[in-house]
Amino acid sequence: MRDRYVLLSLASPRAEWSGRVGAWSTTGTIPAEFVRCLSLTEIRSRIDGTRPFSAVLLDGTMTGLDRDTLAAARAAGIASLVVDGPQGRDWREVGADHVLSPDFTRDDLLDALGQHATMIGDASLPDMPAGGDGGRDATGLVVAVTGAGGVGTSTCAIALAEGLAASTTAPDVLLADMCRVADQAMLHDSRVVVPSIQELVEAHRSTTPRVRDVRSQTFKIEQRGYHLLLGLRRPRQWVTLRPQALQAALRSLQTSFDIVVCDIESDFEGEADTGSIDIEERHMMARRAASDAATVVVVGRADMKGLYGLIRVALDLHGLGVDVGRILPVLTFAPRSPRERADLTTALSSLLRASLGEAATTLASPIFIPNRKVDKALRDGVAMPRPLPQVLAGGVAGILNRDLAGDGAASPRTGGAPPPEPEPVAPGSLSATADKDAT
Repeated sequence: MRDRYVLLSLASPRAEWSGRVGAWSTTGTIPAEFVRCLSLTEIRSRIDGTRPFSAVLLDGTMTGLDRDTLAAARAAGIASLVVDGPQGRDWREVGADHVLSPDFTRDDLLDALGQHATMIGDASLPDMPAGGDGGRDATGLVVAVTGAGGVGTSTCAIALAEGLAASTTAPDVLLADMCRVADQAMLHDSRVVVPSIQELVEAHRSTTPRVRDVRSQTFKIEQRGYHLLLGLRRPRQWVTLRPQALQAALRSLQTSFDIVVCDIESDFEGEADTGSIDIEERHMMARRAASDAATVVVVGRADMKGLYGLIRVALDLHGLGVDVGRILPVLTFAPRSPRERADLTTALSSLLRASLGEAATTLASPIFIPNRKVDKALRDGVAMPRPLPQVLAGGVAGILNRDLAGDGAASPRTGGAPPPEPEPVAPGSLSATADKDAT
């Protein structure tokens, strides 16, 4: 993949520097692609689009150039270079990354780009199916992680990806941020926002990239052993993801990795529910990942509101067509008392059965996650505290093994005997020592 600078430019018709930079780009004097724009409106439109850019070259004499334009470029991770004479404004104070004189040389430009801009890989990917150059024909598993806001969904997705990556059976794991309001870049303290799912989906609009090019859109998280695909840079940019391109991108991820852990939101409404195709496309990432997932991990807090939210999400997934047996409930901020955990398990089972009947009997037993040093691990960028990754990975593996079992075990897709239900404990049947240890 050839790396080069991708430069946006806006200059007055008499600006000689624009012609020089264009000539340097055309002749290969500088490793850059030069994109001329006609107005500040076009500049803002391209900045807000899905294509990545390294820097924007702006004529300081243009009317309308202000700190808002420079701030938009910075928010998108694009360096802003203003070309202006010594009598011009103090553009650095307004927000520019660098100021060039109108007679700048090739070396001046390269020095400025080297200090403030980042090269971008070639976007013209070969028309070859993912897996064609690596001998990987197997399709990886999709595991979706979802839940109501503020319950620790993204944190559980991180821990699950780490736990699965530590497995000897499937070590090549990708954590894909497929939320409309993406948090994984913040949780991983990512200093860059490109490439992301926007570039990956855009690359699949007219071709199918190679495995190595798909993997190049991700970042290796060495401390936890998995790869990371960043999410949308702005929530409103979901409109740039086309349905067929997104579906093709997800297939490529499955070909390029053994397991794809998708961090998704809990909104699954579609056209059949609302009468609006726009609503369905708004929730397209969550709907596609949940439908393709071998297991959907639903996260909720271990309290009344959290339990209600978990059940609501489980019912929405069932309405989407996800088998209840493929759902793994996870309760965060869980109590330590076995009695309290048994009460939560019974309440979850009873409430789901009231809505779904016998279909609720295939639901897996919930996993209880205490809140132990998770924030510290995220802040320091280190491995998640044990045994959180192992417990979550074990729960997912249990559902997958049950699904593949052929010895009469309950299968979420083929049926079978339902798992044993918890039996109520009679008051006074537990010893005083057990009660004391549980508190």
